[in-house]
Amino acid sequence: MQTVRAPATSANLGSGFDVFGLALESPADVVRVERAAETTITVTGVGSTYIPEDPKSNTVGAVADALDAPARIHIDKGVRPSSGLGSSAASAAGAAVALNALYDLEYTREELVSVAAEGEALVSGVAHADNVAPSLLGGFTIVTDEGITQVDASLSLVACLPEIVVSTRDARGVVPSSVSLADVTETVGNAATLAVGMARDDPALVGQGMDDPIVTPRRADLIDGYDGVRTAALETGATGVTVSGAGPAVLAVCRADDRRAVAGAMIDAFDEADVESRAYQTRIGSGAILYE
Repeated sequence: MQTVRAPATSANLGSGFDVFGLALESPADVVRVERAAETTITVTGVGSTYIPEDPKSNTVGAVADALDAPARIHIDKGVRPSSGLGSSAASAAGAAVALNALYDLEYTREELVSVAAEGEALVSGVAHADNVAPSLLGGFTIVTDEGITQVDASLSLVACLPEIVVSTRDARGVVPSSVSLADVTETVGNAATLAVGMARDDPALVGQGMDDPIVTPRRADLIDGYDGVRTAALETGATGVTVSGAGPAVLAVCRADDRRAVAGAMIDAFDEADVESRAYQTRIGSGAILYE
């Protein structure tokens, strides 16, 4: 048997649509695998009743198939599905690491990114790696067709998750098919600022670089109370706020001393919009951990 803890993630970070991602210290999924003649899946934990156990419909089944590594797989969900915190990516990353160890396949973590991304395609329709890369590698990641750049950043974060659902497919459906040159120029400048901020562990630069005029405003419209939550977080000390991945989670970057106040302000703002929520006071963390 092999057991892996795979962390939640936040993708896009505003200006880095389908490119930027980071691993969260918490929450996380735990995936356990045992050799078997054919793949079977059981799921427990948060939101487990909504996750299919048929290997043909589960991200983990796609990973087992891609690795030709049949197994009895148990997923203990700590990352709620349809949260914007990389729920399917955590399961896929955890399964990829666990099965790689179980069958002594000797793939590197970088090589497993494309394998885990195949599982993601079951959820979003696209095999993108902006969530699976940080879940496997940890830190802040930049994913392009040329490869993956990873930075061991260590910033404090608050991920506030409201009790509403935004599907990945719906969130991708509101992304515009064409944009103005001015918006592209602004977004590129912000993305560059964010990347430099991550390299310097500078929350002010990262927050400044999170703004984008293209994707975030449209996804924010799908989240009841978003504008109030963003304003409350910024007024309490957050240096930047954006939609986490496809949403509905809202991600705030802050200094460690402000994290508790920012979390409370975000919950209170969702309450004012009649939306229940919970906040994870966390930070950028490591990638999937294999327990020997």
